[in-house]
Amino acid sequence: MSPDRETAREAAKAAFLAAHGFGDARRQPLGGDASTRSYERLHRAKSSGDGESFIFMDQPPSVETAPCPPDATPAERAALGYNALARLAAGRVDAFVACAGWLREQGLSAPQVLAADPAAGLAVLEDLGDDLYARLIEAGADEAPLYDAAIDGLLTLHAAPTPGVLAYGGSTWPLLTYDGLALKTAHDIFVEWMPRFRPVTLDAKDLADWEALWAPIRARGEAGATVFCHRDYHAENLIWLPDRQGAARVGLLDFQDAVLAHPAWDLSMLLHDARRTVSPQREAAGLDRYLAGRPDLDRVAFLADYHALGALNIVRILGIFARLVTRDGKPRYADFVPRLWTYLDACFANPALAGLKAWFDAHVPAEVRR
Repeated sequence: MSPDRETAREAAKAAFLAAHGFGDARRQPLGGDASTRSYERLHRAKSSGDGESFIFMDQPPSVETAPCPPDATPAERAALGYNALARLAAGRVDAFVACAGWLREQGLSAPQVLAADPAAGLAVLEDLGDDLYARLIEAGADEAPLYDAAIDGLLTLHAAPTPGVLAYGGSTWPLLTYDGLALKTAHDIFVEWMPRFRPVTLDAKDLADWEALWAPIRARGEAGATVFCHRDYHAENLIWLPDRQGAARVGLLDFQDAVLAHPAWDLSMLLHDARRTVSPQREAAGLDRYLAGRPDLDRVAFLADYHALGALNIVRILGIFARLVTRDGKPRYADFVPRLWTYLDACFANPALAGLKAWFDAHVPAEVRR
């Protein structure tokens, strides 16, 4: 962003805060993530308020490609760009507001939105604190109750009726299906970016085989798209709130890209966590807890979908991390790659994925998976 635009943006932020009663708050920048958003913690002086803190979200408009219109054709989505193909919200604040309100209506702990200007890309949110799952576990907390609560949160979420359009606080947002095109976009990031990251060479036949192997998995993913999918449900986006009850003990962040998806997707995000190692024992306990809460599901069929869509999700993340390293100059994401290969090998232990395993063994051998 140019200096002039930065100055104008800062003036717009200050005016927004003043208009909503936060003009005198002390602003503390917070660490960023892989998105185009930034965050600050607002501290109100006790003399002008109650001393509480809040979160200030800044998502500058027009820095991302457009989100997907609900009725867009595949060709129209391709013309609009990656966000439309993948059915991402392009950081839109109205998506965050609508999703947050709906999640809170289900009894879940999304941040309360205290003020928002979606057109300007600004919002003030409830501060859920700093007790991210990942940080607590790093500090020695017992992970079992945290993961149990996270599974219970998914059970609550997956029991809720899913509207076609989410509406809250004057904002509306369509809950689009994580369809075959979005899933294809997800796995094709791998073959686009991994050859730029590691010594991988793929010809036209290799890519045709790739497409043939994933097509039936995409079809299962789209056919099973029946629940609200947070889409980024992992230990860096979950906050422990032990003073609340039940599934509300799990504070939710970064859910604005929500879609209607297969219930296995968020389970994979949680149990195939790219940023921290989830042991096979913890994964098994999480799956058992989820399936015990869903007696309507066929265990064998669901686990087959979990391994297949989990493999797709892991491949997607590998491609994204390759892109972050090679295009965006963020080398720290390379540190997460070995963990993802371990998860993928565990998924490939399912005999139904023997074809995919053989493709990877042939084209991305063990010495490249580092």
